[in-house]
Formats: sequence, structure tokens, C-alpha cells
Amino acid sequence: QVQLVESGGGLVQAGGSLRLSCAASGSIINAMGWYRQAPGKQRELVAAITSGGRANYGDSVKGRFTISRDNAKNTVYLQMNSLKPEDTAVYYCYAGRYTFVVDSWGQGTQVTVSS
Repeated sequence: QVQLVESGGGLVQAGGSLRLSCAASGSIINAMGWYRQAPGKQRELVAAITSGGRANYGDSVKGRFTISRDNAKNTVYLQMNSLKPEDTAVYYCYAGRYTFVVDSWGQGTQVTVSS
């Protein structure tokens, strides 16, 4: 089982920026990324990236969020700009064999955007 350790998150005002990091233990993982879940809502894809650098984004974050990864460190990053109150959620890092296949979850990190 891959262990995922997340960092970043916190409280920020609308229009601000945050950066999340997620480090994975073990061997190189093909796909890593982030989902988020707001209270009373389903978990949704935020962004994902393969070891080859192919990225996918949820429609609500396109143009504002950027996902990247350092394969040498087995770490994925999520740069979140122009944050909105509706971005408030618990953000979960994931790792998987394929882009939309989740094999392991991180513990989650809270992101709160105040208006």
C-alpha cells in the first residue's frame, strides 16, 4: 500500500493562492492527483497527472489551478490561484495505476476560502 503524506492547505481570502503537496512512499506511481469534497457534496476530481506529465483538470478549476509533479521525489503539487469560496473543501491526494483509478488516498487537508 502506498503511503501518501499531504501538506499545505489552510485559510485564505478569496482571490488568494495556496499550494498543496503530496509525497508518496514506494516506487514510482503512474497517476497522482487531487480530489476534493465539500460538506454535503460528492467527492470530485480537481486535477490529475501521470508520470509522463499528462494532466487533467476538473471544469471548475481550469485556468486557476495547476498540477505538477517531481518524479524523483514521488511528489505531486497543486498550485491554486484565484481561489473562490466555492473551492472550500477537504482536498484528498490520491495515487493510482491509471489516471482515474484510485488505489490509495491521503488523509485529506482542509482548504477554506473566505469571502
